[in-house]
Amino acid sequence: MILNFYKFIVLLVTLLLTILVSAQKGVSKPLLTYEKEGIKLNSYTYSGIEHLFHQKNDTTYVVNFWATWCLPCVEELPHFEKLNQKYKDGKFKMILVSLDFPKMAESRVIPFIKRKDLQAEVVLLNDPDANSWIEKVSKDWSGAIPATIIYRNEKRKFFEKAFTETELENEIKSLLN
Repeated sequence: MILNFYKFIVLLVTLLLTILVSAQKGVSKPLLTYEKEGIKLNSYTYSGIEHLFHQKNDTTYVVNFWATWCLPCVEELPHFEKLNQKYKDGKFKMILVSLDFPKMAESRVIPFIKRKDLQAEVVLLNDPDANSWIEKVSKDWSGAIPATIIYRNEKRKFFEKAFTETELENEIKSLLN
């Protein structure tokens, strides 16, 4: 009986440590996962993706806020995808955060991802209280899109504009080195 009690305690401590480590890494389960045409799209609240803005390692992160209904966003996405393909094998991570309405996930966002053959990670931000999270992303953000954060550790740049390929690559390179 004492042996079973110790096994229980060990299992409990292991479970608690696993939960603690996951919380520290910012690992969050999606609110919903939409699936269509062989593509999965995870949907999160802001707290579910907040860890994406605070990684402390030698990787350069590019986090772009966009939507299928935003013409400047759609026009710049090929630049993001091209540079994602160019740098993805190094210490580089690109995340495309869609601000489309969740009801559009299967009818617009997933078909758009498939049509444009987006290989960068795409997530859907499902958090209607933008006033609570926009300033957390950047105090300089008015809420307009496209908007992009490029960072590595403490070096951080925020842009509320559309990029040309050259501009985007220059900003990425400035943090890769």
